[in-house]
Amino acid sequence: MIEIKDLVKRFGETTVLDHISFTVNKGEVLGFLGPNGAGKTTTMKIITSFWGASEGSVKIDGLEVADNSIATRKKVGYLPEMVPLYEEMRVDEYLSFIAEIRQVEKDKRKERIKTVVSMCGLEKVVDRPIEELSKGYRQRVGLAQAILHDPEILILDEPTTGLDPNQIVEIRDLIKKLGQEKTVIFSTHILSEVSATCDRVIIINNGKIVGEGSPDELTRKAGIKEYLTLAVRGEKFAVVEKIRSLDNVANVELKKFEDGVVHIEIEPTEGHDPREAVMKIVIESGWGIVEFSQKQQSLEDVFRALTK
Repeated sequence: MIEIKDLVKRFGETTVLDHISFTVNKGEVLGFLGPNGAGKTTTMKIITSFWGASEGSVKIDGLEVADNSIATRKKVGYLPEMVPLYEEMRVDEYLSFIAEIRQVEKDKRKERIKTVVSMCGLEKVVDRPIEELSKGYRQRVGLAQAILHDPEILILDEPTTGLDPNQIVEIRDLIKKLGQEKTVIFSTHILSEVSATCDRVIIINNGKIVGEGSPDELTRKAGIKEYLTLAVRGEKFAVVEKIRSLDNVANVELKKFEDGVVHIEIEPTEGHDPREAVMKIVIESGWGIVEFSQKQQSLEDVFRALTK
């Protein structure tokens, strides 16, 4: 569906994108992550024909974007970080205007506007001026304009910026729903959204791709290890040495010893789960257990490891 090969973008002597290559398959929701200035927005603007590339190729459905700008734009719906809204217009007026410039067939415009108003939850505000809307509703209007011409591809740049937690969940659920029917590239700084929404993740840093795959695949590639946390009442050195002696434990690190409680981190040997053996040692030694948990590595851990 989207094929990017050796993409380069320079502004003067500054290289913003440095030979990045990736593909996005039909029906896939791709999370596009990176620190500020990493090149995310630049990539999206090149895909959507707002900017040209300095080098490299971007193809949509086999069409070179640089040579087929109009044809490829018809296949794409774009929500930039700063939503381009005409605030003096009512929501229905604005969507009617967008339908016209997107060349939606005249006899289908009213029905299409009704459909996207329903999809984006705009029924309560459809006859209100955009300037009166909350940030959350403005984002909904922005999404509505992006999908109004029923594109095959959605490019969403920081769609939840500035929203409160409830609004973030609403927009995230809408993106998940849209992702069932369309190909989506979705950038965000809220990493939990990516885990909940995306099929695959690309992490970009300083204009280069530094990670690609599912969250689990990225965890392995980043070299982040799973570990257990254990807090027990016992003799400090005995706890550490007994746990360290287990066959399926690679390492034990003493984190603190406070009020008679020993806090340790346990690194399992690769491919093994030592929890049952650890509990057996705890019970046999008569230690009073305060805490025992498995540390779940998050996409945030991966992001920090790959972009630091």
